Amino acid sequence: MRLRSAFTAALGAALLIAVTPASASAATGQFRFDYVTVEAYEATGFLNSPPSGQCINLPGVGEDNPQPGHSPKNRTDAWATVFSDADCTGDSFTLRPRTGGASERLKVRSVVFN
Repeated sequence: MRLRSAFTAALGAALLIAVTPASASAATGQFRFDYVTVEAYEATGFLNSPPSGQCINLPGVGEDNPQPGHSPKNRTDAWATVFSDADCTGDSFTLRPRTGGASERLKVRSVVFN
């Protein structure tokens, strides 16, 4: 009888673990980029602890702003791949964790963290 109870308990625990969703992973830290607003003001955009594995279109440099962002700085603990176009398309460049950065010449509109 004890064997049957132990087996049932183990099976129940295994099923509970299997159906419990995994926690969403996120890059810890901050990703920064500069851009010029539609009104022609210099601005800095931030992503704080962004989700990993998802394409993120950068705020402020979307379809309503013809100028892309520039000078990205990766201060997260994950690798960041920036893209020249929205939806993680176009030319790409990878920034290392914590200290990765690029000059004003690198134009960006989207990013994904790995």
